[in-house]
Parts: sequence; C-alpha cells; structure tokens
Amino acid sequence: MGERPARSGDDTARGSVLRALVGTYAQPLGRYFRRRLASAEDADDMVQEVFLRLSRYDDPADIRQPEHFLFVTAANVLRDRARREAVRGGPALPIDGIDMPSSDFAPDRVLESRDAAARIRDALAELPERTRDVFVLRLMEGLKMADVARAFGISTRAAEKHQARALAHVAMRLEDWRLG
Repeated sequence: MGERPARSGDDTARGSVLRALVGTYAQPLGRYFRRRLASAEDADDMVQEVFLRLSRYDDPADIRQPEHFLFVTAANVLRDRARREAVRGGPALPIDGIDMPSSDFAPDRVLESRDAAARIRDALAELPERTRDVFVLRLMEGLKMADVARAFGISTRAAEKHQARALAHVAMRLEDWRLG
C-alpha cells in the first residue's frame, strides 16, 4: 500500500475507484472537519487534502479498509495543520482562539471546564492509537460500535474492549485531577 506513481493503463479503473470514494466519504469527512474547525472553507480544504493524499496511492482499490484509512488520514491532516500553526505561532489546536459569545456560566466554571477538556485531551494522548481512535469515532463522531469495528477490521467485541479501556483511563485521569 505504498505510494508509487500511477501506471497509465490503470487510470480509468483508478479514477473510478477514486470517484466512488469521494462520492461515499466527502460528506462524512466534511462533517468530521466542520466539528473541529471554525471555518467551513477550511473544512472543505482539509477534505480535499485527504483525497489528495489518497490520490498519491498507485491503486486505491488495494486499500482494505477505506473508511479507516480515510478517517485516520483525516486525523493526520488535522494534526499536521495544528503543528504548522503551532510553528507559525498560531493556535495549538484548530479550535483554540475562536471568539464565542459570552454565556451565563460563571468564569470559574468555564475555566474548570477548559481544564477538564485539557485533561481529557492529555489522557487520550496517553492511550494506544487504536484505542484512542475507537473512542473518538464512537463518542465524538457518534458512529455505532459495529461501524467502528468494521472501520478497523476488528470484531464488535474487540472495539467494545478498546472503548471500555479508553473510558476507564479517562475516568481515572479525571478522578486523579479532581482529588488532586
């Protein structure tokens, strides 16, 4: 599944596969990015970047789990963008720095919520990649457990175990923070 230049004889079949993947996954990827970015235009650019990376593969039909491949690629595109912005002095995360209208919540409660979110983010970063990805797809993307399992090519039970491991870890880290 390495990147190689495309062979000209396979262009028609390759193009058909790429068009099918774009037709199937462009909207879900758009939703994925819009939930994480302030700008719909940025989300569209990120979707295009995912498909650009896919187009660099010689035979996209060889990708066994295209949904998994595309969403992992999407997460990598988002991480790459955050790294670039951090180097340029921009926000560390794509959603940082968004001006939000004021709320009725007390400032100390807002700060506590932000601290809790940072703790959750740190706890997720400590998890193995697959466990973290299962957690994100299930709880943050709202996919059904069967769909998450299918995306990773694992059984539903295995996906449930990853989910349980992630929940236990996050809960333990939050409990440590509350008691500490």
